[in-house]
Amino acid sequence: MNKLIVLGTGNAMVTKCYNTCFAIFNGNEYFLIDGGGGNNILSILENKNIDIAQIRNIFVTHSHTDHILGIIWILRKISQMILQEEYTKNVNIYCHSELIEKIKTICNLTFQHKFTDLFDKRIIFKEVKNDEKQIIMNKQVTFFDIYSTKEKQFGFSINLEDNEKLTCLGDEPLNDLCKKYVENATWLLCEAFCMYKDKEKYEPYKKNHSTVKDAAEIAQQLNVKNLVLWHTEDNDLINRKFNYTNEAKQYYSGNIFVPNDLEEIKL
Repeated sequence: MNKLIVLGTGNAMVTKCYNTCFAIFNGNEYFLIDGGGGNNILSILENKNIDIAQIRNIFVTHSHTDHILGIIWILRKISQMILQEEYTKNVNIYCHSELIEKIKTICNLTFQHKFTDLFDKRIIFKEVKNDEKQIIMNKQVTFFDIYSTKEKQFGFSINLEDNEKLTCLGDEPLNDLCKKYVENATWLLCEAFCMYKDKEKYEPYKKNHSTVKDAAEIAQQLNVKNLVLWHTEDNDLINRKFNYTNEAKQYYSGNIFVPNDLEEIKL
C-alpha cells in the first residue's frame, strides 16, 4: 500500500505550520519531495518515525528557500550517517542542473569537507530534464518543466499500481503545456494559496499562485479523481480543511483532501 506522508502544508512565509513538503512511502522506503525551509524537517521526520536511512531518493522542485533549505539539513544528516556507517547505500538527489549547482554551493559554504567529499560518491546528484523518465522505488517517474515565470521549477508524475497516476505540479498554477501530465490523473497535488473569496487579501495572482477555485476547476476539467490542496496561507488553520473543502466542492466533483501537517493519505 502506497502512502502520501504530508510533512508540511504551508506557503513560504507561514509560522503556524511547516512549508509544503511530503514523501511517498511504498512499504519499504521513502521518496522525499522538497524539504521545507529549515532544520525543523529533522524533527518532523522524527515525529513521523521516518528513518532517514530509508530515504533513498529525493526530488527538489526548485530553489526557493521554503523548498531547498530543509534539503541542506537532510544532506547534512545523511552525510553524518554515512560516515558513521548508519546509512549503507547511496542517496539520489533529483533536480534540474541549475539547482544542483545551488545546492552544492550552499553545502560547500556551510559543510565540513568530510561531508562534501561524499558528493558524487555516495550522495549522487541526478539532473532531470523535461519529460525525462526515471525508475524510483520500482515505479516510473516522469519529471517535467512547469514553465515557471519566477524560478526554473519541475514537477513530476509517478505511476502507481493498477494504472493509477499521481501528479505533483510544484507550487505554481498549471501551464497548458503540462496538461498531459494532469489529464485523467488519479491524484493531483496542487497549490492553493488561499480561497477565491480572499484573493484581494492575499493577492495570489501577483505571486503566480492559485486559489482553491482555480485548482478545483482544473481538476474538474481534466478529469482528476482525487485532489490534494496545500501550499496555503496559515491564518485560520483550525478551519482551513472545512473552508477549503467547501469552496472546492462548488467547482469539483471528485474527492478533496486538505491535509494538515503530519497527516497520511492512502494512495
